[in-house]
Amino acid sequence: MDIEVRKDEHIEICLAEAVEAERETTWLEYVYLPHRCLPEVDPEDVGLEVDFLGFRFSAPIMVSAITGGSSLGFKINANIAEAVEKLRLGMCVGSQRIALEKPETVYSFKIARERAPTAFISANIGFQELRRYSVDRLIELVESIEADALTIHLNPLQELLQIESKPTFKGLTSKIGEAVKQLRIPVIVKETGAGMIREDAVKLEELGVKAIDVAGLGGTSWSRVEYHRAVRWHNYLKAGVSKAFWDWGIPTAASIIEVRSAVRSARIIASGGLRSGVDIAKAICLGADMCAVALPILKPALRGPHEIEKILRILIEGLRTAAVLTGVSRIDELKKVKPIIAGRLAEWVNERGLKG
Repeated sequence: MDIEVRKDEHIEICLAEAVEAERETTWLEYVYLPHRCLPEVDPEDVGLEVDFLGFRFSAPIMVSAITGGSSLGFKINANIAEAVEKLRLGMCVGSQRIALEKPETVYSFKIARERAPTAFISANIGFQELRRYSVDRLIELVESIEADALTIHLNPLQELLQIESKPTFKGLTSKIGEAVKQLRIPVIVKETGAGMIREDAVKLEELGVKAIDVAGLGGTSWSRVEYHRAVRWHNYLKAGVSKAFWDWGIPTAASIIEVRSAVRSARIIASGGLRSGVDIAKAICLGADMCAVALPILKPALRGPHEIEKILRILIEGLRTAAVLTGVSRIDELKKVKPIIAGRLAEWVNERGLKG
């Protein structure tokens, strides 16, 4: 199947169908921040700025990978880039595999840097492509959009469920290591909605990965997206298997704690179902350095940069309000706030021997 058709199908399905995990959540509802009724902090005194991979962000928020490679992807990336440039945030473009296979589609990714000349932008490639393409090709990919980092996304669940995919996984860890050693920019490794466990985070830090995006369960379920694609193409074997994996993975809150317990220097990006400034505040208290959102930006991205800006400003103001109500005025202070962990998340932390 043409890769451009597949990428647009992903967007169409995310716009039209229910694509989030069905029964499981992020587990952020089991995280409580200590409310301070005497906060002694004024909202205008709260500073949300953070340093991340050499960039100064106005707030610890970026737009996660969504798309690219088609006229629809061009429009979405252009609008996102304008919004993050204005707000001094950052973005990751969608998978650029299509630009390797069809160089004429690179325009839909290059527009990000054109519209966001000073913002943080990450290039993006799937870990399966590390086997197919040399590091020199990855460098070309990064340079084509003047990216500040390269994100390598891990999507084994989606690869197993895609109707056209025939994945192989052996040896990919060493391929990531080779890419990290040869690239001169930071490498981010991200999951794609199934979360991450401590044991894998240790491996990634040992490889020299500079940031880990947990992308936990509770947001977009790519197994659910692939289910809808399989139904469209009358592939009922893949549809049946995909449906069993709608809620597969490690919830976002548990993923953050897992990774935080494992890494020493790698930065942590929290994503996977973050929908409010409160969610972002909780993620930071659990150990995240940066937070990323995707699905809430998709529909606004079709309407224009101003609509994206509205969503991002709501997230920023929500985070500011949460900071005031926990009695802190800086993100580094928010990181030191000890959250109360309850319910299933507390059970997970206890069973895994983690420090919550």
